[in-house]
Amino acid sequence: MGRQEEEGKSRFQAPRGTSDVLPEDEPYWRFVRGTAERVSGLFGYRYIETPMFEDAGVWLRTSGEGTEVVEKEMYLFEDRGGDRLALRPETTASVCRAYVEHGMASRPQPVRLYYFAQKFRYDRPQAGRYRQHTEFGVEAIGDGEAAVDAEVIDLLATFYQALGLAGLSLHLNSIGDRACRPAYIDHLRAYYRDHLSQTCADCRLRYEKNPLRLLDCKQTQCQPVIAGAPAITERLCADCDAHFRALRSSLEALEIEYELDPHLVRGLDYYTRTVFEFLPPEEGAQSTVGGGGRYDGLIELLGGRPTPGIGFGNGIERTILNLKRQKALVPEVEAPRVYVAHASSEARVAALRLARRLRDGGVAAVLGGGRSLKAQLRHADALGARYVAILGEQELAKGEVTLRDMRDGQQHSVAEGEVTAAVAAE
Repeated sequence: MGRQEEEGKSRFQAPRGTSDVLPEDEPYWRFVRGTAERVSGLFGYRYIETPMFEDAGVWLRTSGEGTEVVEKEMYLFEDRGGDRLALRPETTASVCRAYVEHGMASRPQPVRLYYFAQKFRYDRPQAGRYRQHTEFGVEAIGDGEAAVDAEVIDLLATFYQALGLAGLSLHLNSIGDRACRPAYIDHLRAYYRDHLSQTCADCRLRYEKNPLRLLDCKQTQCQPVIAGAPAITERLCADCDAHFRALRSSLEALEIEYELDPHLVRGLDYYTRTVFEFLPPEEGAQSTVGGGGRYDGLIELLGGRPTPGIGFGNGIERTILNLKRQKALVPEVEAPRVYVAHASSEARVAALRLARRLRDGGVAAVLGGGRSLKAQLRHADALGARYVAILGEQELAKGEVTLRDMRDGQQHSVAEGEVTAAVAAE
């Protein structure tokens, strides 16, 4: 391969807004995912996985006209059969589609589900926000009681506590439902009518298409207008007000602190009543670590019968970013127990068999080779192996293995059939 061709090859990089997860980040990913699985299990949630792409209508029909997801962020494509598909921009609608398709309404309600999902949004990359990112989320479908809302929030709070994340604050609001939100939207439009000249270009479009999203704008020039906007919690109907009061009472019973945020909304139209977000101490437009809310009309939009639901989504990349910022301790991935080295070409096959035998016995083993014994010992040390099992001509002749303890450099001979027991014992 010529130099020019090599240089051309080196220019390939991960697409903008994506990132590689390297081995040094494995402890964080393993810790976060393992903690999520454990906590979800404690709350009685079971795993679900939906396709990475679906009929685009799953999101076009449910996310709402004027939302960023529909207008700017979805990766849409047509397959060879002429079907219009989309890479998954969010997971709740996918899970609800599965709930309807597989008749989960016949199961005991609510159906409690958790997932890890790759999401794709053509968005401006920022710290902890990528065009492809990974989400841990849960959905509780089939129960509209405020106690279920409190359970979902408690699950996410417990997850953060188990990770050791400190200083996160819970922001809480209710955005009403179809009974009371239309009147509030009219009131919000009336307020913004006199302030449109002070807002950004996107907000002028939101005013026409999706007024509730005016409150979600992150542009600096719009913040004074948002601060003076009327609060929807002052215009809730009796049912929504009672639901919100019950939720707050449940959170207080659980001793979960929260801040009322009367201008908090979520970015998709299917949300109703409860909305919430967990924010870290650092401020910023994209600082939210996780959040969610209730979506009592979503199942109906997907062809099911009216069914309440609530859930959350938590960005794993952003969670890891906050763990690193706080210098949180995470368990290290265990190093290989044994490094199997061979000192001659004749011992290569025997080393291969020994490594297999160790793994069959539940002992993590790495096979060395292709270099001098001295270089293999350095390699074993770099990997953090506890032992090195050395095979050479003398060992082969005696049916033994030289076992070296990398902590003190001491070594002794062990019968080949007894190596697994020798390295497993402490």
